[in-house]
Formats: sequence, C-alpha cells, structure tokens
Amino acid sequence: MGLQLARRGWRILGWCAMTAVAVMALAFFLMRLMVVQQEVPSFETVKADYRPSYVALLDAQGHLLQQQRHDFRERRGEWTTIEDISPAMLDALLVSEDKRFYAHHGVDPQALLGAVYKRLFEGHSGGASTLSMQLVGLLDERLFRQKRTRTYRQKARQIMMAQALEQRWSKAQILEAYLNLVPFRGELTGIASVSRALLQKFPAGINHREGAMLAALLRAPNAPAQKVALRACGILQRQAFTQDCDHLDRFVGYYLANQQQARLDDPVLAPHYASHLLGLYKESGQAVADTITSTLNRDLQVYALQSIRRNLKPLQKHNANDAALVVLDNRTGKILSYIGSSADLASAAHVDHVRALRQAGSTLKPFLYAQAIDQGRLTAASLLDDRPVNLATGSGLYVPQNYDRQYSGWVSVRVALASSLNIPAVRTLTMVTPDAFQHLLSRLGLPLAQSGDYYGYSLALGSAEVSLLSLTNAFRTLANGGRYSDINWAVPGEEYLPPASGEPLISASTAWIVGHMLSDRQARARTFGLDSSLSTSFWSAVKTGTSKDMRDNWTIGWSQDYTVGVWVGNSSGASMYDITGVSGAGPIWHDVMGYLHQNRPGKAPAMPAGVVARQVVFEQDLEPSRTEYFLPGTELSQVALASSLPVVQDQSLFISHPAHDTIIALDPDIPADNQRLVLRAGNTAGRATQTVNWYVNGQYLGSANPYAWLPLPGRHRLEIRDGQNRVLDAVLIQVRGARLVKQDDQAG
Repeated sequence: MGLQLARRGWRILGWCAMTAVAVMALAFFLMRLMVVQQEVPSFETVKADYRPSYVALLDAQGHLLQQQRHDFRERRGEWTTIEDISPAMLDALLVSEDKRFYAHHGVDPQALLGAVYKRLFEGHSGGASTLSMQLVGLLDERLFRQKRTRTYRQKARQIMMAQALEQRWSKAQILEAYLNLVPFRGELTGIASVSRALLQKFPAGINHREGAMLAALLRAPNAPAQKVALRACGILQRQAFTQDCDHLDRFVGYYLANQQQARLDDPVLAPHYASHLLGLYKESGQAVADTITSTLNRDLQVYALQSIRRNLKPLQKHNANDAALVVLDNRTGKILSYIGSSADLASAAHVDHVRALRQAGSTLKPFLYAQAIDQGRLTAASLLDDRPVNLATGSGLYVPQNYDRQYSGWVSVRVALASSLNIPAVRTLTMVTPDAFQHLLSRLGLPLAQSGDYYGYSLALGSAEVSLLSLTNAFRTLANGGRYSDINWAVPGEEYLPPASGEPLISASTAWIVGHMLSDRQARARTFGLDSSLSTSFWSAVKTGTSKDMRDNWTIGWSQDYTVGVWVGNSSGASMYDITGVSGAGPIWHDVMGYLHQNRPGKAPAMPAGVVARQVVFEQDLEPSRTEYFLPGTELSQVALASSLPVVQDQSLFISHPAHDTIIALDPDIPADNQRLVLRAGNTAGRATQTVNWYVNGQYLGSANPYAWLPLPGRHRLEIRDGQNRVLDAVLIQVRGARLVKQDDQAG
C-alpha cells in the first residue's frame, strides 16, 4: 500500500514537473514571440522603405521623361498594390507555394510535419515554408540561408517571426509585400520588374499560363527553361489547366530570353541627360530620391527627337547616322532639351554626343571676329582678301581653302562671317594670334586642352575639339551681350550665377554687332542663298560649321530667348558626303527654333548705347552701300582699297611670297613643272610691278613678277634688287627632298 502511494506520488510529481517545464517553455515561447513581434516591422514601414532600382526623371512640369537605373544590385520596379496584380498570378502563387495560406496563422503544421517526416525517413526536406515564413526571410537579413538550408536556430526564429507577422499584417498585405520583394530570375526582383521585362506587360494583365511560369521561377530563379516549364506544367495541372502544358517549353524559353529587355512602357526620352544629372547629384553629395525634377520640357524633347529622326533618315544615304541637340534658356542657363543620340537610327546609341568632343569647324569664327572687333583691329565694314594665301608654320606651309574652293576677292567682315569664308578668317587670326584666340575660347568654357601655338592658324577654321554642350553655351554668351555664365543644371546646393553677374568676355556692343551680322540674310546669300533652313520668320542669328573631311556638321544659333545647338555626323568619325550646314544640321535647328516660337514671336535685341550706326559706301562697288555698325571711334563712311590710295614714291617693294623661313618639301613622284614655287613681290598698298629683278643665292634668276621658280634642295636666299642692283628685300627658305630633273631655268 505504501509502495503504491509512493509510486503514485512520484508519478504526480513527474507530471507536475513536466507541466512546469511545458508551462515554462510556453511562457518562454510567448515571451520570445512578444520580443520578436516588436521586431517585425509594420506593413506601412516596409512599403515606405521600399526603393526601386530606378529614379524617375520628371520634366519641369512633372511629366515622366525617363526611368534611370541607379542601383545595380537588383532590378526592382515600382511598388505594385495587390489590386494591380492579376488574380491568375495570385492563384498560381498560392497553388505553388502555400495552398493553405488562408487557413494557417504563419505556420502550416501539416506541411511542417510532412517536411519532418521527409527529413527523417526520406533523407531530404520538403517545402514547409509558408509565404509568411518566406516573407520574413526577405525582411530579416539574419534569416539568410547558410549554404543551402537555414540552421535550426534560424528556422525557429523564422517560425516565430511568421506568427508575429500574421498578427500584425493582413493576408492581403503579406501577399502584396511578398510579390514586391521576392526575386524571380537573375536580377529581376518583384512582380513589376519581372512582368514588365519578361512578359512586356503590367502585372494586372498576367494570365494563368504566365502566372504559372512566374510562380515556377520562385523555387529556382535561375533554372533552365526546360526545368521551369516542367514545374509550370505541374502548377497548371493542379489548377485544372492541363491543356496549357502543350508546347510550354517553347513558351517559357521565349519569355525567359527577355531577361535583359527594357521594361514595358519605360519612356526613353533623355537617357544621356539623366545619367549625367545623376552623376552630378552624387558628386554634390545630394541623396538621390525616387524622383528628380529636371529643367527639361517633355513636349519639346519629344518634338526635337521626332525632328532628328525625320531629318536624319534621308541623310543616311550620305553616311550620316548620328545626331545630337541641346536647347538652352538664354536668361536662366537651364537646359530645356538634351538629346544625346539619334536613338534607333544611331550607330552608337549609348554615346552621349552632346558631351562628346568633336572638331568645331567654322562655328568658332564668330568669337574670332568678335575678338578682332573688340581689339579695334577690324570693323564689320573692314575689307578682307578672300584669295589664296600661304602661311609659313613650323611644319611647313599652311594653305587654307574655302569650303566651295571658290574665291571672292575683297569682302567685308560682315560677308566673310555670315557666308563663312575660310581665308578671311585665317587672315583675321594672323592679326589676333592663335594664343590670344585660344585664351578667349577657354574662358568661354570650351575644353581646349592645348595652347594656341599647338593649333596654329587652323584654329580659325575650328581644328580644336569641343562638345556641343560647351559650344552652345558659348553662343549663349553672345546672346547675353557677351557675359558668360555656366550651364544651370539646377542641382540642389550648387550656386548658379546668372549672366547679369557673369564676367563680360566680349563687350555688349561687339556681341550685338556679331549677332547682327549672323542674322543678315543678304550677307549670307553668297554661300547659303536667301531662302535656306537658316532663315526664320523671326529674328535669329545662326552659324554653321563643317569639320575636316566632312566628319562633323554643326548648326548653332540663338533668338531672343533660346540658344539651340545641333550636331550631325558619325560616332565613329567616318566622313559624310554631299552634306552642308544647310542640308545637315540646319533643318533640325530650323524645326526646333520654329517650335520654340510657334506661340512666342522672337524680337531683335535692342541696339546697345555704345554702338554707332553709319551709312557706308564701298569704293568700286565692291559691296552695296548700307547702314553699318561700329564701336565708338572706329566708324567710317567710305571704304576703299589700299591700292586705290595715291602712290608714294618712296614706297619700296618687298617679297610677299614666300614668307621668311618657309620650308618647301619636294616630291620626286610629282612632275617637276607642278612643283614650281611662285615668287611674288609687292608694296604696302597691295600693288605689284610687272617686272622685278629676282636673285637666288646671289645669282640672277629672272624679272617676271610673279615668277614660277623650280627650286633645288637646300637653303636659299631670295632677293629682289632695283635697277642699281641694290637689295630691296630678302628672305631665307629651305627646300627639302630629291633633286628634280630637267631644270634648264635653275640658278645657283
């Protein structure tokens, strides 16, 4: 009896101990659950902390321009609400991942027991993780798998967090968050990203076959197409859509090939601008928000891109495939339109041709003439000689030519600039000097990396490389009365100085005169005609340019409010053919300028107080008489050639060609008669006598003026002498190369 009582007491004591342990374990679990519950974030917090991989670039009016990727760890789209996800996708997800989702509270006991059984008796684990458990694994980095499975400690925490999650979140919130955070394939994360990339549709349009494929990806996001199709077929069979398994492998293979595709309906209106603007934000230390408001205008951007496509298409037969455009607001310096490439027509669509360096061509001439006028060397009425010229340089003779290889003789600066004549520009640079010109161009923001001596006289014809953006902003300086200011990117925290406070690099009077010359249709008629793409129905000043071998074609000009720059060419640097400024970049410039002023007439700028207007008459009717404009102190009423001045008796002759220290290179493969050097003498009035005594190395050569001499290799002293054998002038030249045969008129 006592023994039975003792046994019963021990049994009761054991049950009490087990109960106590169970109660303590339950209490510990509940305490841990309460602690974990505090660690589970709210649905609102998770949604607010979500960041897509793309920045939405808006125009100044809030319209979407571009979705620019800035996070390259994953491709996450915008957050998608459950109302915007098709029921077919939700059904496929539940069938594949959690068929008792609405019946459990975070943990599916039946699935959990099944997984334990498989682990103990079959040697592998089954899928016991509910959607809630998978979601907490996405929310808590401490639950990341180690190797291929989670540790028991991680699994226990996952279970507790899933139960806590179910207490705080609704089932709809769990589904919504899961589909926005789960990785599907490769870097595609979230239903918005995978649907718009792979399927090229929004999540609301996913059908049951597509939903099965996407659900099949969740188990193995990077599985081959055949394996994904097999899993998708299993999902369709459980949904009673067995017939849709036919040819499913081809269906899956087709859509998985879209993994790197751009997302459906992503606007691609300003990719190069967005990329550079994001870089500026990062450089300034500014946090990149989900949306950035730019200074662009979407409607203008769309129209400009359409104009490029429309005008570039016929130019492709002339081997022109790339184009770029930029529009600046004269007053604020803001960029209103920025097109870095010609999109689907481009040979290199990813190259930003707005910022790429290309040879400037004749677009630098307005600044050259502005500098000469500011220095008092020239006026708009000054005459320049548009005839062949040979200039001695350190590497030999520089022989510039006009674009059309024609010559006009004496022309005014107005005609020389507006008609873009090359030889007068080179003659002007000899007055200004390349170094002084290079210094001005650098201060105007052009990225000239070398000194003026490096470029030499070819700088007058735009041998330096510049970007369309910097060149357009330099023209904006002329539009703002010669005051330079940087481009206004409108990046927060960066100060912008408007033109009114900028440094005056060109006087307001000169800037106005240059603009007046570039707006003169009559002055540009020699090269471009009276009616061309450079002519507008409102006031505008414009300059074209073509680089060496027709590799780059430019048209840049301004109106009262805007400066527009256009470049046409090839990203590779390949030459175009049969294209001019009027037929290349000009039509695009004309289109965009017209669009900007369709409801806003452009007015001519008011003449500054420092400009003097004077009626000018040209001797010998070189040009029609007209009203011309001058800086104070440089005005004149009559323009005459120096050759028309009275002859001064003591005006002596000098050797005008070749120049002192000229280097001549002979080519033995060219016939000797084609390599004669022209010797020419004249006086300061431009006159030249028909005879003069030429001597080479002290030996008489001939008396014709000019004289065609066939040179010998070596160093030579050329002299001209008067009738008393007195030396009037002498130059030293050097001839390099092989001796030429049949030289019966040689001396020395």
